[in-house]
Amino acid sequence: MKYLVFTGGGTGGHVFPGLAVAEKLANEPDLDIIWLGSEKGIERDLVENSGIPNLEFRPIPAGKLRRYLSFQNLTDLFRILGAFVVCLNIFMKVKPLGLFSKGGFVTVPPVWAAGLLGIKVFSHESDFDPGLATKLNLGFSSKVFVAYQETLESLSPRHRNKTVVTGNPIRSQILAGRPEDVEAFFSGLKTPSVRPLILVLGGSLGAVQLNDLVVSVLNSLRGRAVVVHQHGTQWQAPEPEEGFYYPRAFLGPELPSLLAAADFALARAGAGTLWELAAWKIPSLLIPLTAGSRGDQVRNARYFEKLGAVKVLLDPGVDEFRTMVEEFLKSDFRQSLRQRYTRLPLDPSEGIASIIRKEIRR
Repeated sequence: MKYLVFTGGGTGGHVFPGLAVAEKLANEPDLDIIWLGSEKGIERDLVENSGIPNLEFRPIPAGKLRRYLSFQNLTDLFRILGAFVVCLNIFMKVKPLGLFSKGGFVTVPPVWAAGLLGIKVFSHESDFDPGLATKLNLGFSSKVFVAYQETLESLSPRHRNKTVVTGNPIRSQILAGRPEDVEAFFSGLKTPSVRPLILVLGGSLGAVQLNDLVVSVLNSLRGRAVVVHQHGTQWQAPEPEEGFYYPRAFLGPELPSLLAAADFALARAGAGTLWELAAWKIPSLLIPLTAGSRGDQVRNARYFEKLGAVKVLLDPGVDEFRTMVEEFLKSDFRQSLRQRYTRLPLDPSEGIASIIRKEIRR
């Protein structure tokens, strides 16, 4: 049996695009895929429930890479070294044809171990500019995939020469959503509805700022819209209200049909979320993460704002947020945004998979 290894985790944005590529490669003859991720991270559940054949999850120790002084940097250093040893052991046993890294702090030990053993490494960066993990992995990567042409400007000539602009991979089931299927997941929610369906996407870990803003305008939306609110696991949502307000900690199989049915979205600006919204040409109001961030969501949001299909608010107050939501309730305003989406590659996962196939067959 031949093996291909994937790694990525920490957030859904570091897992879902990797799964999109994995499903394109899962039917290769005599090829099994191993996903390396942290034991307690979100990646384990996402990988094990993906339904992709011949895909096995294996946990490794995970230490976070922090840009600030913390005692945990010292303790996590030992976890990173432990993960490096574990990955070396796995690779020497299964002798993988290659490693695909989707990003996140969990990827550094596998990528460095693969580089030491001469295993081909394929790295993908979803954000507008490379994160710390991607920067640490560049030197060991034989091929680098990026979402945007402009990302090349932040790479050195040595790394730019091995980089391919592909876009962000999107899972096939996301593109197969049907609006009429929404009714099966949400009691009392009918499609199409005379009231706009607002989809709130705070990311897999939730977003307190966005969640609080949404709650602040709920009363003004009652009877005028339907709200499906993905709020994350660490925030207490108000009680659901059939026909109006549907809170969910996490959106899984419901998401494709919601994207197909949504009239507009209120969202953070994670790269995966932006490309899924773009695939369905959904007008969106973005509230990018700013506090404690390296600024990647702000740059992602500004890029899509230049396309003309989204509006961006940075740390808005309740009044500013309510005013913009009122604009999105106007159908002519939404239609004007929808028509401005620049054409983006809807399924770059097959292009990435074909490059990987070609490289590992050599």
